[in-house]
Amino acid sequence: MRKRVLVVDDSSFFRRRVSEIINSDPRLEVIDTANNGQQAIEKALSLKPDVITMDVEMPVLDGISAVRRIMQRCPTPILMFSSLTHDGARATLDALEAGALDFLPKKFEDIARDREEAKTLLTTRIRHIANRRMSPAKTASISPTRSSEVKPDSVSPAFLPKRIKSQRARLLAIGTSTGGPVALQAILKALPANFPAPIILVQHMPAAFTGAFAARLNSQCLIQVKEAENGDILRPGCAYLAPGGKQMLLDGGSAQVKLIIRDDQSERLTYKPSVDVTFATAAKTFQKQVLAVILTGMGADGREGCRMLKSQGAEVLAQDQASCVVYGMPQAVVSAGIAKETVPLNRMADRIMQAFYD
Repeated sequence: MRKRVLVVDDSSFFRRRVSEIINSDPRLEVIDTANNGQQAIEKALSLKPDVITMDVEMPVLDGISAVRRIMQRCPTPILMFSSLTHDGARATLDALEAGALDFLPKKFEDIARDREEAKTLLTTRIRHIANRRMSPAKTASISPTRSSEVKPDSVSPAFLPKRIKSQRARLLAIGTSTGGPVALQAILKALPANFPAPIILVQHMPAAFTGAFAARLNSQCLIQVKEAENGDILRPGCAYLAPGGKQMLLDGGSAQVKLIIRDDQSERLTYKPSVDVTFATAAKTFQKQVLAVILTGMGADGREGCRMLKSQGAEVLAQDQASCVVYGMPQAVVSAGIAKETVPLNRMADRIMQAFYD
């Protein structure tokens, strides 16, 4: 049975273009279109589509407000379209927090090599999120909890650490893709300010988005979060987000490890940043003293990097299927026998804490 799609955009040209691409896939069909957020809500309620594609900026009611109301009244998988700008990034993150599952640049050819790849990218994203069961309880409503300019010197009693373990793990490494922004926020927000290890984050995301995403995480979390820069020295209690469009590598000895950020113009690697690339250098630098976590996402990026980490004696955790937006990346690690265990998202922060504290 075809997945039924509602296309929402105030541009008749874009609605027609997206509809043609979707209808070219025999597994999908566009059942209707809407030209503003209010129409989107009304048609979502009456037609009950399997997926909605949604523009951010529209008259009458904007896309973010429409997402929020749809999630309250008839939760539906939603793919957002946005511009590759700083403002577009902020709006997209707002939409994800309101409950949208995934996003693409409005000019989605910008992240594809040719028109055919762009068409495949769009239809694949739609098919993957169409399988996600939605409920009001699954949607996210996230707001900043403290200013990025104020970081506490101490943490609340709930976060008081037990005795730090004998540093078997000296690095927390997290890789994710589709659904990752909300998943990362849920985990990082639960970590104490004095978390005893550095954290490296690889999230598949366009270059225009990673700076805004790091800043948002920093405003919401007790730990420090920044977009990684070439030459950054890893320090405990700080998370480093790989910049979009580049590769993040680790280099150094036991006393001091720094980050190397490299441009990547090659066509050999699909993902830029790549979880496999970063995790491979983590395995070389930290050997077994790494806790690796693979969260929700399409594809299998991270599997080979986790394999290298496991061969060094490191522990690998995978998000469980029920809490994933897309079970691709965790499934690849689990199916290969690499993951030590699978963990629901709402328990992942606790499980991470157990790896660093008695």
